[in-house]
Amino acid sequence: MEIRNIAIIAHVDHGKTTLTDCILRHTGAVTAKEDRERIMDSNALEQEKGITILAKNTSVKYKNTRINIVDTPGHADFGGEVERVLSMTDCTLLLVDAFDGPMPQTRFVLGKSLQLGHKPIVVVNKVDRDGARPAFAVDKVFDLFSDLGATEEQLDFPIIYASAKQGWAVNELKDSPGENIEPLLDKVLAHVPAVKSDDQRPLQFQVVALDYNDYVGRIAIGKIYAGTLKKGQDVTLAKTNGQTANYKITKVYGYEGLQRYEMDEAVSGDIVAIAGIPDMFIGDTVCDLGNPIPLPAIQVEEPTVSMFFMINNSPFAGKEGKFVTTRNLRERLDRELETNVALKLEETEDKDRFKILGRGELHLSVLIETMRREGYELQVSRPEVILKSNENGEKTEPYENLVMDMPEQFSGAVIQELNRRKGELQGMETHASGITRVEYEIPTRGLIGFRGHFISETRGEGVMSSRFLRYDKYKGEIPGRKNGALISMDSGDATAYALWKVQERGELFIEPQTAVYPGMILGMNARDSDLEVNPVREKKLTNVRASGSDEAIRLTPPKRLTLEQSIEFLDDDELLEVTPNSLRLRKKILDANMRKRAGNGR
Repeated sequence: MEIRNIAIIAHVDHGKTTLTDCILRHTGAVTAKEDRERIMDSNALEQEKGITILAKNTSVKYKNTRINIVDTPGHADFGGEVERVLSMTDCTLLLVDAFDGPMPQTRFVLGKSLQLGHKPIVVVNKVDRDGARPAFAVDKVFDLFSDLGATEEQLDFPIIYASAKQGWAVNELKDSPGENIEPLLDKVLAHVPAVKSDDQRPLQFQVVALDYNDYVGRIAIGKIYAGTLKKGQDVTLAKTNGQTANYKITKVYGYEGLQRYEMDEAVSGDIVAIAGIPDMFIGDTVCDLGNPIPLPAIQVEEPTVSMFFMINNSPFAGKEGKFVTTRNLRERLDRELETNVALKLEETEDKDRFKILGRGELHLSVLIETMRREGYELQVSRPEVILKSNENGEKTEPYENLVMDMPEQFSGAVIQELNRRKGELQGMETHASGITRVEYEIPTRGLIGFRGHFISETRGEGVMSSRFLRYDKYKGEIPGRKNGALISMDSGDATAYALWKVQERGELFIEPQTAVYPGMILGMNARDSDLEVNPVREKKLTNVRASGSDEAIRLTPPKRLTLEQSIEFLDDDELLEVTPNSLRLRKKILDANMRKRAGNGR
């Protein structure tokens, strides 16, 4: 049976996972019980957020050919996932929204694919969408190929028009709507080169992803570049640090649909999983016994944002979490580093504090959310960009390309805020539908905390995305949060009477009966300075009643911040306390007098 290896790449929300679902259904690779929306997004966080976080592989059979498919994330923060899996494939399906055209992450993933020598198939998706402009999308894709230095062969890309949601694809727009997805699968068979068997050469299997099973232990997923892999085979593991060790392969697994099945032997070119080697890591190469020929290590772009992770030392520490010690936190972070290739850890002088480096706020917030669901308690600081020095010794910082789509009437306020954050306008156009696209070049520092402001200013109708551009000259100070915080001066349970008085001063984040402690942030002050308030004060009761003397207590519903919104709200002198059940904003220094002495009081 011939083998084709493809990856589906695109900007976030352009329909990669939906297209994969469509292929799985058409080829009968999923059962009725497994069938649901976004089948490949198996992670609970992925299902909740509606985005792909982890790259996953599957396999389908079509016309006596095995097609191995890798579904990749579309968000820039998870670019490390894309970089490490593209090397396994021989071609990519580049999905482009028929309305949006190429977006920031499209450039990033296409650039990586072209560097590997792939000749992508362009899939113009959502051609059934209102306002779709497929001709515009194709023109912009051609321009993008040219900008990225594509060869003549790569520029001669085949085009398929599709509606992944409705389950059809066509070779020509005039044929739409189509009947099924077969035109796309036929194009894959015709355009993607079949894997050339290299079974006679020494074994080379590179690990690109890790899994775990309680019965067989660590499972490594990767591609066999040469040779064959057999169950029970003795092999040599060549690690990325140059060390080698001998092991026995206990299991070899193949893929079909969502299922992983055992097999006795796998041939070169196939994407499989193996078990039996306890200390495999991403980038390691499994070779013939005594003949280690390691493949080049997997390279990913450097992190641009850092946060401090530390043990929870608030007055409520240890009340909700199962894992609360420094040792627990260190072990969990070490475990994450094994599989998350875009993440790095730096030691600090304080043994209870770790500096974690990642690709963006979302990249780090997904790790934090995963940890709290596993029962961890921790505190995190405000995200900071990673600064560097150039050859002349000048300080440099990361810049991003930001693209926003929003109703025209909201663009003025958004542009004003981005200018305040040291952004530079690159382009602006308004579509006939009234949607304005604004493109900016802005320091990554200027984007920290901007997403919440953008959603608020555009009444939730705006869409924004960004990608890392380069390191460039440091832009100087960027103004931080405009508003101060409402800070508790006492401990206990917040009362409705006290919060009724406090809500006049700003916007509350908590509701009555919420446990509070001194230094905990209760809400956002309407002014630019911090304000200490008493949220636990009770109304003094008397036995004298008079008509009309008691006012009805009417509380405005509090703004319940999500994890991402809480991180965006943080200022330099604040922390976020994360537990399995709660998110609490707090000042680093809880005591008000000590805060003033330290010069942190606003």
